[in-house]
Amino acid sequence: MSDTIVITGIGATTPLGGDVASTWEGMLAGRSGVVALEEEWAKDLPVQIAAKAAVDPGEILPRVEARKLDRSTQLALVAGLEAWADAGFGLGEDNAVERDRLGVVCATGIGGLHSLLGQWDNMNEKGLRGVSPFTIPMLMANAPAANLGLRIGARAGIHTPVSACASSNEAIAWGLDMLRLGRADVVVVGGGEAVIHPLPIGAFAKMQALSRRNDEPTRASRPWDVGRDGFVLGEGAAMMVLERLDSAKARGAKIYATLRGAGISADGHDLVQPDPEGYGQSLAMTRALEEAGLTPSEIVHVNAHGTSTPQGDVTEAGSIRNALGADVDHVVVNSTKSMTGHLLGGAGALETLATVLALRDREVPATINVDNIEPDLGIDVATENRKLPDGDLAAVNNSFGFGGHNVAVVVTNENVTA
Repeated sequence: MSDTIVITGIGATTPLGGDVASTWEGMLAGRSGVVALEEEWAKDLPVQIAAKAAVDPGEILPRVEARKLDRSTQLALVAGLEAWADAGFGLGEDNAVERDRLGVVCATGIGGLHSLLGQWDNMNEKGLRGVSPFTIPMLMANAPAANLGLRIGARAGIHTPVSACASSNEAIAWGLDMLRLGRADVVVVGGGEAVIHPLPIGAFAKMQALSRRNDEPTRASRPWDVGRDGFVLGEGAAMMVLERLDSAKARGAKIYATLRGAGISADGHDLVQPDPEGYGQSLAMTRALEEAGLTPSEIVHVNAHGTSTPQGDVTEAGSIRNALGADVDHVVVNSTKSMTGHLLGGAGALETLATVLALRDREVPATINVDNIEPDLGIDVATENRKLPDGDLAAVNNSFGFGGHNVAVVVTNENVTA
């Protein structure tokens, strides 16, 4: 049984598009998905911008089904089913995967917030008769994973990592472990988030975490720019299908990338502030490289966490330098959050997906909105699209979350057939 794990299906619904193709086209075009919020509830908030999903998932899923699902689950289903079909698998009787050997790891940072707060409002306005009987299955954090697992028939295990903004990279690491430990033969991994709502926007704003560039939404997310003033809240989901190389080859599957390794660490510093030294972040990257059996000299690209916060961006630049050492000079670094905003629990999966496509197409999308780059970063930030060299390539995606969670994922273009 091969220990080489490959990615054979990809799916996404994001602020740039309702599928992988439109999302990737938007990234390569340097298009921002951030918009002004026109809802009445946003008018009194200090932050009135967000990166909404470009395509409403309720328009994709059957209406009767969508009404019983929180928006976070709707987004995860759209992305998960795209990835499942892209991998060449069917549903029901057309599902060729043994159900006992099929797993799902779908992460979230917050869960079914719209359902929780919406049903609370209903109860306050109408009493208990206004509360949907589907409330608990809608609001529970594992609902996206559970619903996707039911749709594809997974029985090897359905899991929901909740590690703030590192959640969906942790889901990828968990899926990798399931395959390497022999607990499954195919695992669908990723995550999503849908919390564009007055409470989290107001709460993040109170923390001084969000950009307040209400007058120019598309330029608000600006990682490593000296004028950055916080991240932009986004929503969406990204999912991938993982399996062993031997089984992928046996069924003639197209292969997008090889998942070489993942590294996980904790800061042990503060609940919300990153360790200024970036030790835990560097440790996650170093562990990922060790598990992948790669050296820093073999890394050509880092898709950074790069949220556009004053402290976070500087800390991550230092952690990348520390992890890669002298080889950092040859590594192209970007942040696709400059276009998508921050998908919280869905960020890692979307950005790992972008990393996979950058290796496939040998092109790194620009970090947009960098007018005046922070001095002395010591990393090569791509402010325009960059071509990657020919040959074997390896790249890292970073995700860091409140609580001090750090997860780095390493992918390569080995075995690619797509």
